[in-house]
Amino acid sequence: MAAKVVTVAFEGVEARRVDVEVQLTGGQVAFAVVGLADKAVAESRERVRGAFAGLGLSMPGKRIVANLAPADLPKEGTHYDLPIALAVLAVMGVVPADALDGWAAMGELSLDGRIVACAGALPAAMAAGAMDLGLICPEACGPEAAWAGGTRILAPRSLVALINHFRGSQILSAPSPGPVIEGERAKDLRDVKGQEQGKRALEIAAAGGHNLLFVGPPGSGKSMLAQRLPGLLPPLTSGELLETSMVHSVAGLIAKGTLTRARPFRSPHHSASMAALTGGGLKAKPGEVSLAHNGVLFLDELPEFGVQALDSLRAPLETGEVMVARANAHIRYPARVQLVAAMNPCRCGHGGAGRGACGKAPRCQRDYQGRVSGPLMDRIDLAVDMPAVTAADLALPASSEGSAEVAARVAAARRLQAERAENVMPGTPEVLNGRAEGELLERICALDEPGRTLLTRAAEAGRLSARGWTRTLRLARTIADLEGAASVKRVHIAEALAHRRTATVGEMETL
Repeated sequence: MAAKVVTVAFEGVEARRVDVEVQLTGGQVAFAVVGLADKAVAESRERVRGAFAGLGLSMPGKRIVANLAPADLPKEGTHYDLPIALAVLAVMGVVPADALDGWAAMGELSLDGRIVACAGALPAAMAAGAMDLGLICPEACGPEAAWAGGTRILAPRSLVALINHFRGSQILSAPSPGPVIEGERAKDLRDVKGQEQGKRALEIAAAGGHNLLFVGPPGSGKSMLAQRLPGLLPPLTSGELLETSMVHSVAGLIAKGTLTRARPFRSPHHSASMAALTGGGLKAKPGEVSLAHNGVLFLDELPEFGVQALDSLRAPLETGEVMVARANAHIRYPARVQLVAAMNPCRCGHGGAGRGACGKAPRCQRDYQGRVSGPLMDRIDLAVDMPAVTAADLALPASSEGSAEVAARVAAARRLQAERAENVMPGTPEVLNGRAEGELLERICALDEPGRTLLTRAAEAGRLSARGWTRTLRLARTIADLEGAASVKRVHIAEALAHRRTATVGEMETL
């Protein structure tokens, strides 16, 4: 006797089909789970056995073999409990075998028969729909799985409720999608006094999706400005909301199916490891750079992060995705983020000028800033030196312009970018200036002769790399968009170059 139930295995945000085949055979009474299962999956035997005991059912007095196919695909997690239990119930005749046709299942079982929430309900529901199957998931995951659209969803609270549904004595209704909320109220830019250059850079970064670095002494407002960036960004589009929610679902961060259109803002501590930033660990979970997908990754005290951890971000910042390589699998996570970083000019914090100046300058600055590699700095579009806030700045009244006014200009600039991309290259998906490349970049950033001459001279004098050339063009295009200019002019190139850090402290002294 045998029965089969479909479930899924997660590879990044993708869910791959797994067939759970259960067979009763003669021989010694035992319960074996095979198919490259990890310890959590192997322990499903005891959870299934306990759940059956909680329902007053006894396991068959035969040898039970649960095969998870394909056998060469690693199986991880506790969501295999429910499909294994359903296949055993079908073999026992408790549930009609044909009733499970057309369904995939996932869920962890408790020892009293309840079906406990597990991560990944949304990508599992999407995969089930693609296979033309419905999804059986825990009640707590039902509102999340319902966001998959046309996929049929059953979300029972317990195993007995599911048995009664399939036997016709109880009918389970389909869950409704969870709510969409706007997220926490963003902090207002009006709270920041002084630092007009920093505010200007923040607006440019928000308009074009550019990477940004604030450099200044403690208390100069670096973190304050970074924390106000989410208030300048438009809400997630429907496509971005689905992409971001898939990552958060795999990480188990969606509570009661509640989604938010606010862009992610992740701010890991500088003690974070490379695996914490880019993903990995025992089950190759998404890292901070993936959890910030379509949003902002804020790295405060940038030089205090580990060198390897920082350099692991170089590829994701270019490609918009991160590949977690393991001995038996390569797992891809999306990682299209806007990097915002903050750092002190040197170890003591104040740098080589002004009150509290470092007595070891410029060596202290060179050594401290040298902890951030040149290739990573080359990926930062705007670097802003922020002076200390003076008493005169603090005595000023609050600015009349806050986040709402700046966000309106940012939204207008982003609409202009989307319309231009469609006009220049019809069929091109919406691309912000910060990620424009190839033919699109060439056509939207055509320079006049004065602008090209300035950029060429800057590249020769300031050791501007090929990547720096491209990023300067993108930045100048965004500055022009904020002004409503149709073309990129010399003045836009000049401002873009002024924001770009093209040399180290030691090199600046010799230029």
